[in-house]
Amino acid sequence: MLKEGSKAPAFTLPNQDGKKVSLKDFLGKKVVLYFYPKDMTSGCTKEACDFRDHIKLFHNKDVVVLGVSPDSVQSHKKFQEKYNLPFDLLSDETKKVLEKYGVWKEKSMYGKKYFGVERTTFIIDEKGKIKKIFPKVKVNGHIKQVLEALEN
Repeated sequence: MLKEGSKAPAFTLPNQDGKKVSLKDFLGKKVVLYFYPKDMTSGCTKEACDFRDHIKLFHNKDVVVLGVSPDSVQSHKKFQEKYNLPFDLLSDETKKVLEKYGVWKEKSMYGKKYFGVERTTFIIDEKGKIKKIFPKVKVNGHIKQVLEALEN
């Protein structure tokens, strides 16, 4: 289980354009790494659009926003274009990064058990350490929580 203060697990994943993006590319900057279940679903669309609508506030703090889900590069491309998302969406179809970050979990809906992404956000500092973890994110009000955590 990852803890605040521990080193963020390294990764390299393709973005919506198929370009490889690595966490180490952002050393020297803060990173908001948010894991979400699925492109084009209501909660995930609201969360992505909330990040989009506040992106200037993140950029003003020299913070990079990255979204990660198990969707394909093609799915991310459509999602990004449809909602004009100004940040990279990373595709983790193998679920290796989801597992490293402990967000690939057994879930339950209508009595059925299945594995999926537990909506979670990590703030990673300039040295690659986890500064803050938001588990089981509720989309409403989440951006405010993330921005407040970046102030400290």
